[in-house]
Amino acid sequence: MNSQLSLLPPRTEMEHAYKRSDASYDGVFFLAVRTTGIFCKPSCTARKPFENNVEFYGSAREAVFAGYRPCKRCQPLETNGKPPAWVQQLLFKIEQAPTERYTDSYLRSLSIDPAKARRFFLKNYGMTFQAYCRGRRLGKSLEQIRLGTDLDDVALGYGYNSHSGFREAFVKTFGQSPGRSRSADCIVVAWIESPIGPLLAAATAQGVCLLEFTDRRMLDAQFATLRKRFKSAIVPGENEHIKQLKKELEQYFAGTLKKFSLKFIYPGTPFQERVWNALLKIPYGTTVSYEDIAKKIGSPKASRPVGTANGLNRIAIVIPCHRVVNKSGELGGYGGGLWRKQMLLRLERGEKVFEK
Repeated sequence: MNSQLSLLPPRTEMEHAYKRSDASYDGVFFLAVRTTGIFCKPSCTARKPFENNVEFYGSAREAVFAGYRPCKRCQPLETNGKPPAWVQQLLFKIEQAPTERYTDSYLRSLSIDPAKARRFFLKNYGMTFQAYCRGRRLGKSLEQIRLGTDLDDVALGYGYNSHSGFREAFVKTFGQSPGRSRSADCIVVAWIESPIGPLLAAATAQGVCLLEFTDRRMLDAQFATLRKRFKSAIVPGENEHIKQLKKELEQYFAGTLKKFSLKFIYPGTPFQERVWNALLKIPYGTTVSYEDIAKKIGSPKASRPVGTANGLNRIAIVIPCHRVVNKSGELGGYGGGLWRKQMLLRLERGEKVFEK
């Protein structure tokens, strides 16, 4: 069984789900069939395999790396950039009323299994549903503190019955007391839909610091790097930089924006920053090789380290690592998948790849 065993539902629950072709479990787990070498969504309508021939995985990536290929019928790698409808419903409700307490009883009233919500949020956001709600409340409270709102009003206005409860939760998340947080910052993270799959965006008060596809293999490592570089908590939310990013990405995918004007911040090693700065100078609609980048930064023999730094770019699309190809002209690698790299390059060549 895979490394995300603890995040998966019980095996008997998953067996019942795929036998019923239960679409509500899509995104919660994938099933792989040893005898055919394929993996499917739980909702797949293909002939049901014998239980002994089935393995379960927490993500399509894990199934692929275990050697399975995607089913042609249910197309488990296909994405429309949207979380499941029940998740969208929860996110909408939280944004409408971030100070509310979303209990297990409340989830059941919406016909949502609390354990299912916990697993989905843990797998896709790196925190449980309840932790997400707490983080959203605390993120909003930090915004109010930085605006000068009285601490009493913040504590009682954001769902805490006592100052001590608010203080304890605040310190646990942000690493310092509310009274010392007038100038504090945190990293807010938001889900952004796109024609080539959902993205996670993160930003500090200084600018966007992350834009990655949610199925990126390096996503966990990138979040760990953010915590280390910025020494800040990561909480769900949105700020002016993420709002601008959403607008500019929409224009980019529509083919009307060729240069991003939003603020972004990308600390790294001196070598990494030289590479990323060079990426920003690649004109829209063109490509360069790894060797070209190595020469531009004054290290002509460092094409391999350039490739490594390119792969560690934390702000996809905006810092256009997709414009770097092999010397032969072949696409080379791309953390978001070669099919996405090809789509982005086709878009920048003026092709109407995302027309509805």
